[in-house]
Amino acid sequence: MSTSFQVTFDCGDPDRLATFWAEVLRYRIPEPPEGHATWEEFLAKAGVPEDDWNSMSAVEDPNGVGPRVLFQRVPEAKQVKNRVHLDVNVGGGRGTPLEERRARVDADVERVTGLGATVVRPGEVQRGEYWVVLQDPEGNEFCLQ
Repeated sequence: MSTSFQVTFDCGDPDRLATFWAEVLRYRIPEPPEGHATWEEFLAKAGVPEDDWNSMSAVEDPNGVGPRVLFQRVPEAKQVKNRVHLDVNVGGGRGTPLEERRARVDADVERVTGLGATVVRPGEVQRGEYWVVLQDPEGNEFCLQ
């Protein structure tokens, strides 16, 4: 039996982070339940107060392979460095020459900073790996490698 999991982010604006991470991970925001044209329509019909419509959002791997990522609104802002972070593999893996991986990572850094990410620490090479440390729009650290 295999175990599945989802990654959950506490945040202030779930819709914003879901949109950001869907682009970063090349995921998608799930369609609303059958019979509903939009999530807003579904939530209204379910009796969810409009103030709570942005209390959660999620993104999913369109291929059904990667974990679901959930964003849940919390009242407090992020205070300290993450104890867990995502490493997003965009370089092609160890079978790809280092300079090619580096070029791919740097190109993706350009792409995700255009989406609202911030570079925290520029690229570095250690033990044959190359990565760049970034933050999402709410300050959650992640690496592109």
